[in-house]
Amino acid sequence: MNTSKVHIQIGLSLLIVMMLFMASPSIANSTEYQRETPVVNAVRKVSPAVVNISSQYEVRKRTNPFSGFGMDPLFDSFFRDFFDPGLEQRYQRSSLGSGVIIDGKRGFILTNAHVIEKTGTIKVVLNDEREFEAQIVGADPDSDLAVLRISSKTPLPSVEMGNSDDLMIGETVIAIGNPFGFSHTVTTGVISALGRSIRTDDRVFQDFIQTDASINPGNSGGPLLNINGDLIGINTAIYAKAQGIGFAIPINKARRIISDLIRHGEVIPAWIGIVVQDIDGKLAKYLKLPGNKGVIVKEVEKNSPAGEAGVREGDIVFSVGNKKIQSDQDFQSALRDYSSGDIIKIELQRGGRAEHVSVKAAVFPMARAKDLIGKLLGVTVENIGVGRRYSNRMAATEGVVITELQPQSYLARIGVRPGDVIRRLDDVPIKDTNDIEKAMVKFRNKSSVVMLLQRDHELYYITVKL
Repeated sequence: MNTSKVHIQIGLSLLIVMMLFMASPSIANSTEYQRETPVVNAVRKVSPAVVNISSQYEVRKRTNPFSGFGMDPLFDSFFRDFFDPGLEQRYQRSSLGSGVIIDGKRGFILTNAHVIEKTGTIKVVLNDEREFEAQIVGADPDSDLAVLRISSKTPLPSVEMGNSDDLMIGETVIAIGNPFGFSHTVTTGVISALGRSIRTDDRVFQDFIQTDASINPGNSGGPLLNINGDLIGINTAIYAKAQGIGFAIPINKARRIISDLIRHGEVIPAWIGIVVQDIDGKLAKYLKLPGNKGVIVKEVEKNSPAGEAGVREGDIVFSVGNKKIQSDQDFQSALRDYSSGDIIKIELQRGGRAEHVSVKAAVFPMARAKDLIGKLLGVTVENIGVGRRYSNRMAATEGVVITELQPQSYLARIGVRPGDVIRRLDDVPIKDTNDIEKAMVKFRNKSSVVMLLQRDHELYYITVKL
């Protein structure tokens, strides 16, 4: 009897072992299926729309065969100029970055402006190794965004745009790009912070997404995705000191810029017609404000949208839309989120009472651009051909000639004089009065611009405070 029980137990044990062995393939399949995570699905979904961008451009470098021999700097400069015509080196350089197709039917690609800032041939390579030559639709260095276009006989894969207004700190994000030339590399991380500001050598970028996903020059311009594979940002590597930190431009901020670049080739700033200034501690105390809160309206332009909505000089602006305003920089950044025709809700204080106004943004009227040149630069300019009494002694063939200076203007104080020619403002070449008028409209809210001035055969760079 006991022997029989033992035999039964042994039989049952063998049966259980056989059943487990037979079941092992299904267990293995179950484990394999679980490896297909949401990250895998998101990468598989978006990878066909991620592109490699390379740009070839020419670099010119003047050489001096006598340099390096301990020559006096004055003679070194002389020989450099003397040998310059025949000994200028020219060589090709390439920049590399990423981009993402946002419209497969029309072939529009979104990337960083700094990826394609050098002039030259731009080549785009898709995930399936198809190559295209791209044209620049428009670029906006102030936001570090650019739109390219490629032509294809068949529709191209594209990414779905998500919503960057409801992002959560700690949620998983995915970056895809081409770091160091390695195509379609995937990095993951979490959102570390929102609304970050980054200061570079020549400008401040605001409202960035901060992530710990690796971002470098190669995958700059590529997509930042949420766990569902929706585009929530464009990665950017503009902050060279970042280690273990990545930044991305929120896609909701990019939408308006994309629209302007496609329609106009440039970003058209919204205009409401007020000038504001920061409130320091003394002024805040005098106005009985809680800390350095808000900005004060120091000028309301005539027949402007803000004037028509009832904004007055001396009003304190606390918020624009849903953004709190602490400085003039905050105010200008908030306006960049709007286009002409948008209704902007402004919270302000007047005489100690809270007020709310709605301002319909417009495009700055170009008829006022000439007045801006006098107001901000303190000069009157004409095309070179028009300023005839200067044209017979000018070496410049392009630019605008200064015909009058306001005596107390900065340019007059540093020795600029009639007959000098303005060739460039910041990154904008000035060929005629139309160019300088457009440039002044573009830069009217900046604190300063760098001017390239020509006198006879000499060129000078001048920083002019606006």
